[in-house]
Amino acid sequence: MVDYDGRMSSVYVAGRRISPAEVARWTAGFAAYAPERRPLDVLDLGSGTGRFTPGLAAEFGGRVYGVEPADRMREAAAPAPGVSYLKGSAEDIPLPEASVDVVLMFLTFHHWTDPLQGLREVCRVLRPGGVALLRTQFSDLMPDLFWYRYFPSAQEVDAAMYCSVDEARALAVEAGLLPDAHVVRITGEDPRTVRATYERLSLRALSTFEHLPEAEMEAGFARFAADVEQDPDRVLPVHDATMLVLRRPS
Repeated sequence: MVDYDGRMSSVYVAGRRISPAEVARWTAGFAAYAPERRPLDVLDLGSGTGRFTPGLAAEFGGRVYGVEPADRMREAAAPAPGVSYLKGSAEDIPLPEASVDVVLMFLTFHHWTDPLQGLREVCRVLRPGGVALLRTQFSDLMPDLFWYRYFPSAQEVDAAMYCSVDEARALAVEAGLLPDAHVVRITGEDPRTVRATYERLSLRALSTFEHLPEAEMEAGFARFAADVEQDPDRVLPVHDATMLVLRRPS
């Protein structure tokens, strides 16, 4: 279990920062799978430091609730019009039944203690016809990220955190949600240079690094730093992200 009230809370904002343009591209991408009417009320489940929460309010025009269990992560979230940050978890969402039109779960699913109960809660708070966007990795669709080459066990560690597509779909159906037929490929990320990627990763704001041996991290970052000196401005490819679209029946 990653302690987001500990060291991670002190590095998360800098290590996971995304630009306003990236937020706008992500939220526009999410909007393509949401009901067309506006305004829509949104739950940002596992909102962390509110990277997306204000952008969701701007995109969808309704009330947005950022639900986050870690006190220090919520404290770091900037206030914004239409946004409320609430203490809670996927397994115990502090909202009434049928109170939101969209639920965003952005790289939080693998942290849930009880994924089935969490998805049942998502189904409960969604209005009929509402949509849940499960942006996560899947163990059978793992990307080959550039930085894995520096940390030999990182890809295996990451894959072990996630369930497969079929497992996620089965949990969603058991919880009362209807998955769309295909896994969505989506991204709002800017391309980044080798140097920029190193600077972000060296803060160790990814949960992967909480599970790697210290010696492997030290050696890996040393090799990475040497490559930055050789080719700092090379732009790295952007990998599409994976997302399941889940719907509450009307």
